[in-house]
Amino acid sequence: MSKNKYSKNNIWRRVITWILIIGMVVTMFMSVAIAAFATESYWPTGIEVSSASAVVMEAETGTVLFEKNADDTHYPASITKILTGLVAVENSSLDETVVFSEDAVYKNEGNSSHIARDVAEEMTMEECLYGMLLESANECAYAIAEHIGGGDVSVFIDMMNARAKELGCTGTHFVNPNGLPDEEHYTTAHDMALIGRAAVNNDILAPIMATKSYTIPPTNKHDEPTLLNNHHAMLNYYKTSKYLYEGCLGGKTGYTVDANNTLVTYAKRDDMTLIAVVMNVDGPYHYVDTTNLFDYCFDNFRMADVTDSNELFTGLSEESIGSLAKNIHFTEVKTTGRIILPKTADVTDTTLSVVPATDKSKEGVIGHLVYSYGDHQVGVGDLIFEAPEEEPYPFHNLPAAEGGSEVEYVRVDFKLIFSIVAAVVAGLLILIFLFIQISKLSMRVRRYHVSRKQAKSPFKRIYRRRRRGRRRRMR
Repeated sequence: MSKNKYSKNNIWRRVITWILIIGMVVTMFMSVAIAAFATESYWPTGIEVSSASAVVMEAETGTVLFEKNADDTHYPASITKILTGLVAVENSSLDETVVFSEDAVYKNEGNSSHIARDVAEEMTMEECLYGMLLESANECAYAIAEHIGGGDVSVFIDMMNARAKELGCTGTHFVNPNGLPDEEHYTTAHDMALIGRAAVNNDILAPIMATKSYTIPPTNKHDEPTLLNNHHAMLNYYKTSKYLYEGCLGGKTGYTVDANNTLVTYAKRDDMTLIAVVMNVDGPYHYVDTTNLFDYCFDNFRMADVTDSNELFTGLSEESIGSLAKNIHFTEVKTTGRIILPKTADVTDTTLSVVPATDKSKEGVIGHLVYSYGDHQVGVGDLIFEAPEEEPYPFHNLPAAEGGSEVEYVRVDFKLIFSIVAAVVAGLLILIFLFIQISKLSMRVRRYHVSRKQAKSPFKRIYRRRRRGRRRRMR
């Protein structure tokens, strides 16, 4: 029995069995870790475009869903007029009268886009905005800049650059209000997305950019009304219906020889609004790229509500809350807002940080929850503190002297724990099954060898007797 237990075959069986067990345990835990890492960091990137630079941004959160060379500088051409329009509506009234100067008329016609305005012609600010954003009229852009700049276009240009900086633009410098070619007039796809986001969230400018056609009534220089058509082919069938896109909310086209085609487009599907910017691309691929980008992002991302997501906030330490920590002991925490995530992700997969509120216009908002998913910021929620209606509860994060329970607490991720436990149980069951099978196989092999040994033993005894007999006779 002892010989059988420590035989060479048994030793090798035990070694192989333990190697299999260790290998399966290591593989099991590596699978859990890889799955957790993949879930946390996955971000859809499976699309290519022809444009030299491109960005897709979600309008509510400002989250960048797709980018290609987003910070490379390019000539913007007429998409410049989005910022011109934004500065205009923020610094004037729609019913103000704009008078066209000689510079506005003669510096901007010729081969550039225009609607043939005359010197001393009068139009309202609203009519100028429609002319600029639908027909891309350069004289309208110049007249707007002159009017708001008090007769000095450079004043308006300074306002444009200052507003771009306020929006977070880092690669933008404009020298005119219309986008005509100039070496010092440039921007980036990401900066144009920031500008476009401010524009689409503006209640005055957004409806103008979404208008398919508009009629300017007769003026002091034109007896007949002037019909305007939006040139954006994804919104309006003015020249072709080939690129019409369901849910398109307008935008702005741009083209010069130096800039090539540029395009800013807005589109909405369900409860999500996207901004797509493409720059330096041959036509008609500015429309093709934009369409493909919209389809891909709408198919792979979703909006998620984080209103009253207290279970996420309670996982924050006082160090991460900073100066707001002193208020949490005496107030009730509520959050409002929405974030954007890949459709494969959940709100509980995000991480949080807290920043104090700087906008005092929102009543009750004293901070913001910044949501991150992997390396991407996916939204910001308002942090609202309200006085509790019931008696104060002895929070676990307070010392006993302040009415707390002194119970140490941690955030428990039940989803992750359940996954790990399930994986461990499954692994153990597999190991038990393999051990039983290996034991059965080992027993069968052992029985086989024993049976063979027993079958051969009578013949061996006969052989030994014959040898002993021969030896006796030889003596």
